[in-house]
Amino acid sequence: MNLPLACAAGLLAFAALPTLASDRFGPRAELERLSGTYASSAPEPWYGGYGTRRFTFENGRWSLVFTHALDPAMQRRTFSFRTDGPYRVGAPSMSVEGAFEAVFSEDVKRVTLLTDDPAIVQAFGFASCGLSLNVEVDISAKGCAGWKPVSVCHEDHDLLAVDAAGLYFGVRPRDNDMCRPERRPTALLMPVVRQ
Repeated sequence: MNLPLACAAGLLAFAALPTLASDRFGPRAELERLSGTYASSAPEPWYGGYGTRRFTFENGRWSLVFTHALDPAMQRRTFSFRTDGPYRVGAPSMSVEGAFEAVFSEDVKRVTLLTDDPAIVQAFGFASCGLSLNVEVDISAKGCAGWKPVSVCHEDHDLLAVDAAGLYFGVRPRDNDMCRPERRPTALLMPVVRQ
């Protein structure tokens, strides 16, 4: 093979790499018509402890139940958070090849306190939220701890991708604030798995 032809072949192979990488994830249309439940395959590291995520999609709407615990066996649970609303898939992500920008509206936000340990309640910022053990409380109007009221933060600006392993969302920032497009993540979490 002569040098110009080898260089041209190399350039063509290099140019094909982004296309091959993006083929890892499914198309936008697949994300727009999600249906069913996707959940953590095991407890994941979250907020100084562990958590499980359970997402349900149906007719252009989504819901999330997130449960947090202090141990990987999820025996020392601290709280559960639940939200839902419509979602929409936007442009391809500029940060993650093959992923898409997505906006998850939160029509309602609810928290359930799962511990009565005052130190833990204080540490998570729940002391002033009016929560009672094992009682789900609608925090949509006033917010609670790191969750802003719906009137202040009605949308999560996230990433979304799907492949054979499952459904991927973006890595949340430490302050949990994804209320504006500029707060959108730039990397993906491990997938949640179709149930």
